[in-house]
Amino acid sequence: MATEATFTVPADEFPLGTVFEQLPDVTVTLERIIPAQDVIVPYFWVRGTVVDDIEEAFTDHPGVEAIRLVDSVEDEYLLRVEWTLEYSGILSTLAKTEIPLIKAVGTTQQWTFDVRGDDRNDIAAFQQRCRELEIPVTLTKLHALTPVETGTETALTNPQQEALVLAYDCGYFESPREVTMEELGTELGISQQAVASRLRRGTKQILGSTLSETERPN
Repeated sequence: MATEATFTVPADEFPLGTVFEQLPDVTVTLERIIPAQDVIVPYFWVRGTVVDDIEEAFTDHPGVEAIRLVDSVEDEYLLRVEWTLEYSGILSTLAKTEIPLIKAVGTTQQWTFDVRGDDRNDIAAFQQRCRELEIPVTLTKLHALTPVETGTETALTNPQQEALVLAYDCGYFESPREVTMEELGTELGISQQAVASRLRRGTKQILGSTLSETERPN
């Protein structure tokens, strides 16, 4: 089943992150990525600043071939950048694992990437490739694309559903378990105690929702 995931990386781990050194208040939004032979060519918006030469705000980076201004409206600039896939970053990893990038937003704190795979195995392959390249990605959301939410899904909070889906996919509920709670916490970026709380509360919500819809014996 098609799956969407959200990852975060530190601001300086992405080529355009250098802009925040000069313009800390801007927001950079990648609208889409278009494969073009060996180069990924995205269009992106820079918002929150007014400068005479926006291109000069982007310092040299080994992952950038060229940047040019396409259009501007007040404090918003539409630019086009060409990347070199020789740079082993998150964009080249997305290209090589064929994971479509839905959207990416960068601030001075971090970059947030929304991606989509044909199934969870695609997301897992991308995550594994990032680990091999030592790209510090953090999974913050993971969910299957469904046309309608069920009562069980609406009963869960987003953190509870994220933890349960990850635990299920990683084999936490298998016997013997294929992943530890500590490993789940590392993946989610939270403590082991927080993982235990989310799994416990989420399981309780599912049981409560399921049992409430089941006819009980008199």
